[in-house]
Amino acid sequence: MTEFSARDHAHMARALQLAERAAFTTQPNPMVGCVIADGDVVLGEGWHVRAGEPHAEVHALRAAAGRARGATAYVTLEPCAHHGRTPPCADALVAAGVTRVVAACRDPYHQVSGQGFAKLQAAGITVEYGLMEAAARHLNRGFFSRMERGRPWVRVKLGMSLDGRTALASGESKWITSEAARADVMRWRARAGAIMTGIATVLADDPRLTVRLPGGEDFVPPLRVVLDERGRLPALSQVLTDGLAPTLVVHGEDVVPDYDDEVRAFAVRRVDGGLDLSAVLSQLAQRGVNELQVEAGATLSGALLKAGLVDELLLYVAPVLLGERARPLFAGIDPATMAERIGLKLVETRQVGPDLRLLLAP
Repeated sequence: MTEFSARDHAHMARALQLAERAAFTTQPNPMVGCVIADGDVVLGEGWHVRAGEPHAEVHALRAAAGRARGATAYVTLEPCAHHGRTPPCADALVAAGVTRVVAACRDPYHQVSGQGFAKLQAAGITVEYGLMEAAARHLNRGFFSRMERGRPWVRVKLGMSLDGRTALASGESKWITSEAARADVMRWRARAGAIMTGIATVLADDPRLTVRLPGGEDFVPPLRVVLDERGRLPALSQVLTDGLAPTLVVHGEDVVPDYDDEVRAFAVRRVDGGLDLSAVLSQLAQRGVNELQVEAGATLSGALLKAGLVDELLLYVAPVLLGERARPLFAGIDPATMAERIGLKLVETRQVGPDLRLLLAP
């Protein structure tokens, strides 16, 4: 196993910081950062900003302005070796004369995986990888999920009261959490490739499911996905009429929905009294969705959790009580014994305004 120096760690940590700057704009591509260095001296930095535009290595080499010969390139993901919408980054590194490339991890994409490293090594460049790999994979957990599992990374967002309720018995839920919490949710939406909800939420609230960031911050509008099992989505729903982001509707394969001809939709089979959620996720992955944020009621949230399809739970807890008649966090979760309970790992806790934000993993 390669022994990496403290200097190597410092440069890779910086590359990871750079990569994260494009969390809202790279979809469906992964976030990638690159640092070109000669010892402790940084010659150039760069990150991949948007799909179809130059990759991180190209930006860093341009910043190095011809001084990269004999230097080391630190990159958070294996340099690409194929012609996509941009030329291969491996070729650019070879042409620039770098003598060593340190990568955090191998690219899981079949047209790159191992081939970028092989091209560099064939040119006489020393290649080492595995430095801060866990951090790099976590940064691009959606991309790795889509490449390796064939489905997006699924994050379920919910707001609840201290007594575990998400709405009054009447369905009223505006607003349980604070304005600060709702603003925080926007940043999570912005990094998602799609936001999914169920038809019940659309019928009750007519949400827009859009990203609203302050200060003109750049982002790629996430795809809006509505699970409309029986084809009940109203033609005047905001997700169909506001033009602020694309919308995709999913319905049962035995239904002929009365959507407008311009509505994008696809059908999946029914299983266990509902839509085949695994098939939905597979279809979204094929459409380039890395991270899927689910903002729905107890039925869809509970079905995803029960099916083992939730990777991350983003939970905002407001210091209020809604009472025993209010609606629960998840439906369909009914363990008969303590041994059957669903355990969650607390990943992060943060106060957002008056509310508590919990990030949990099943």
